[in-house]
Order: sequence, then structure tokens, then C-alpha cells
Amino acid sequence: MNVPRTTRLDFKLMDEHDAPLLFELDSDPQVMKYLSRGKVTSMQTIKDVFIPRMQAYRNVEMGWGLWQVNITQQNEFIGWVLVRPMDFFTESPNYNDIEIGWRFKRSSWGKGYASEAAIAIANLIALKPQVHAISATALKDNLASIKVMGKLAMTFIKDYTHVDEQGELPAVLYQKRV
Repeated sequence: MNVPRTTRLDFKLMDEHDAPLLFELDSDPQVMKYLSRGKVTSMQTIKDVFIPRMQAYRNVEMGWGLWQVNITQQNEFIGWVLVRPMDFFTESPNYNDIEIGWRFKRSSWGKGYASEAAIAIANLIALKPQVHAISATALKDNLASIKVMGKLAMTFIKDYTHVDEQGELPAVLYQKRV
């Protein structure tokens, strides 16, 4: 599956060779603020944890994986959009509800790139006959991501508590039926 270019962006499904780009993105504490409370990701963690997790759900035919986002004119990597079944890493993944997420370089914030990329990819995923919903989660304080969810025409589903190795934080789930 290929995502068509938008006016400003082009896309490529990422693979294990893209570890340097993932590391570059995760090296900014501001980018990681709502993901790891600002802790940057080491290259070792990218290689030992992040890449194997990405490869576990990567499926070219279904369009699942991390979609590299580049500014077309400069051929500049600015971030990625994640696509995978909801609850993929549980005993009961939901293959009819597709999770979408995004992570972008700080230099690209506030320019509409995350919304443009997420909309392009979500529109393509929504064409798959088995997809009944597209969902996204974010920490409740991550207002920029929640704004992107609104631009995807997603509606608020629920508040929940995100639990990770660093504790608990309030989070939200948004969804769009397709």
C-alpha cells in the first residue's frame, strides 16, 4: 500500500534501516514530553525495543507500520504516523479498529503537517473493507494531539488512566467510525 503525496508531504513505510531517523526524532525532550515525560530514547532502545515492536505490526498490504513523513520540496524527514490494530500488543487485538498516532520534530510543529499527514493516511486506511473505526489516544494534557484528532473528525470516547513504568497519567481516547 502506498500513501499518495499531499501538497507538501510524501510518505514511505519505515523499516529497520530507519533507526537513525527514529533516534533523531526521539532525541528531543520536548518531542518526548507526552510519551516518556521528556526522557529521550537511546539508540540501543531504538534497536532492541522500538524496531522489533514496529516489525511486529508492520504489514505492507494492510498499511500498518510507521509511515515516514517528509517535506517533499526539501526531502526532509519531519516525523511519522503510526498505523496498527488497536490493542495490538494484547491477547485480543482489534483488527477492525485501527489506531493512528503521530510524532513530529519540534521544527515542524504548528504548521499543520501532523494533521495533513494523519488525514492522508487515515483516509487511505478507511478504504479497507475490514476497518470499521480509526482511533487515537493521547495524554489529556497533550492538547496539540487532541487538536489533530479533531481535524481527523474524531469524537471523544472516554477518559482513562494511562499506566506505564513511570506511573499513571490521565489520558483520552478519540474515535471515528468509518
